[in-house]
Amino acid sequence: MTTNPPAPVSVSALTVLFGNTVDAMARTIRAFDNAARVGAETGRISRLELAYGDASPQPVVSADELAELRQDVERLAVTYTFFGENTGTSRGQNRLARATDSDFVLICNPDVIPDGRALCRMLEVFASDPDVGLVEAKQLPVEHPKDYDRATGETSWGSGAFSLVRRAAFEQVGGFDEDTFFLYCDDVDLSWRLREAGHRVVHQPAAVVFHDKQLTAGGEWMPTEAELYYSAEAALLLAHKWSRDDILDDVMRQLESSPQEIHGQAVAAFRERRDTGTLAARHDPEHRVGQFVAGNYAPHRFAL
Repeated sequence: MTTNPPAPVSVSALTVLFGNTVDAMARTIRAFDNAARVGAETGRISRLELAYGDASPQPVVSADELAELRQDVERLAVTYTFFGENTGTSRGQNRLARATDSDFVLICNPDVIPDGRALCRMLEVFASDPDVGLVEAKQLPVEHPKDYDRATGETSWGSGAFSLVRRAAFEQVGGFDEDTFFLYCDDVDLSWRLREAGHRVVHQPAAVVFHDKQLTAGGEWMPTEAELYYSAEAALLLAHKWSRDDILDDVMRQLESSPQEIHGQAVAAFRERRDTGTLAARHDPEHRVGQFVAGNYAPHRFAL
């Protein structure tokens, strides 16, 4: 008995810019154009669009530069929207998702370069199981350490650096929680809400993407002041939303004792939200979905 191959699907890659360079855009566009070619040749992808949303103070690309970037593109559709405000990732991704109509949305950072076969290998996972809602790729050169099931690929959450989401599932859960998360933990929260709704979140190690993270010589992350603030704020907001008051209290104590003044500001902002009743509705009171493990949101295979 033979089975028919899955019908080709459309994919919109959504990425939010903030102070990025035209050269970096060109590098990413070339890689996605190659992915569109591979997708067409294998019959997996009918249309691939790279939708940029620019949250920078000023446009990072001019009309002439954008036209030049599109000149060498053979199969990829490239769109660009200047938001005129700093949307953060959650609001920016939601705006881009609403402006597209593809079968799948790819949530990705602007500093990624996918292998030409990555999207096809991610789509294979969806084709094999209708319950899969999100598939994430393997990041190189710094692989994310969170654990996943070696047989099924199931994992706690998928990274917003490069995750493919079934649009129907994305819309079912209301997309990103833009009212709660500005920069960090929005991908964790989206993944957990997908799982809460009955969808599987899967890591696909055969799908590889280069993530151009800036690290120290020792391989450590070099956060900006904004990143320190929003990552701290997001940790508090995630613990509250996913009904872990014990974790919330621990994180708050750690931030309050931190020598970083910016951490105290994050605590103050959280308390203001709590006092004004603007925190998110709580989820998972029985702790069946959300995972808080040693300061992380999944068990880790190895240390960062």
